Amino acid sequence: MSSRNNKAVSSNDKMILSNKDKPLSVRLYKYRWMYLMYLPVFIVLLIFEYIPMVGIVIGFCNYTPFTTKPEFIGLKNFQVLFGSELFWRSFKNTLIISSVNIVLSLTTCVGLALLIDEIKTVWFRKIVQSIIYIPHFISWVVVASIFTMILSPTSGLINGFIEKLGGDSIYFLADEKWWRPMLWIIERWKGIGWGTIVYMAALTGVDQEMHEAATIDGANRWQRVMYITVPAISPTILVVFIMDLAKVLNIFEPVWVLQNAAVLSVSDVIGTYVYRIGITNAQYGMSTAAGLFRSVISVVLVTLANRASRKIRGEGILS
Repeated sequence: MSSRNNKAVSSNDKMILSNKDKPLSVRLYKYRWMYLMYLPVFIVLLIFEYIPMVGIVIGFCNYTPFTTKPEFIGLKNFQVLFGSELFWRSFKNTLIISSVNIVLSLTTCVGLALLIDEIKTVWFRKIVQSIIYIPHFISWVVVASIFTMILSPTSGLINGFIEKLGGDSIYFLADEKWWRPMLWIIERWKGIGWGTIVYMAALTGVDQEMHEAATIDGANRWQRVMYITVPAISPTILVVFIMDLAKVLNIFEPVWVLQNAAVLSVSDVIGTYVYRIGITNAQYGMSTAAGLFRSVISVVLVTLANRASRKIRGEGILS
């Protein structure tokens, strides 16, 4: 059997090598239908992702909607941007909000996936999965409306319970001390179900024979989870972490719908800052410079995380 497998592998290798030796035109014609299937994806990426990148040059110009011709000013937009206290405030808020959100996302989603995996009744597991998935499909505008009513200081369910216990009502979404914790809780309520899907899929690949052997050796359920299940899905956890890290500075929608002037000092992130100076104040050069800075930082963070992965695991997910 092993000799047959070796022959099959060697024949596949020879086929790959022979295809590489053929001219490009021959290979394109041979796999023309497969490349044709890629064409719609390529067109969408070209139109909506790559062509708009030409607008990066606005970050080096003095440009407003009323400017007939953009004036090239070099790095002046970046100098003004880096000298702005409001920009660095938004940068700090972005890092704090996103970092805590990543940690909460990893811990809660992995933990919930492990708990669901322990449910042996199939129909009950499906019901639990369906219930926790539903919030993901609710728009952020609706979510903001729901929690604004629940957390209302006058008619909200939470404050009603606090007042019955003899406490004073709290305006959670207009209090700088409470706004960030409320955002993290709301984000977890909305995203935890969808976040568990990847880990649930990874758990299906865990070798059950290892669990059976560990049970025979006297390992309890906690030990089996910590020493068999978690190490088995650790590559998936790392991949999700690096993907989340790439979006660490891109948070916008949940902050925008829950933000108000009373908590701007703790809620203003780069996304809302760019929107405010770009759309509201029509400073397109400044907003483009801020967006470009955000993209560069994201690339640096992903590259560093990938290098750390390569050192720890011997391989990265990007190369």
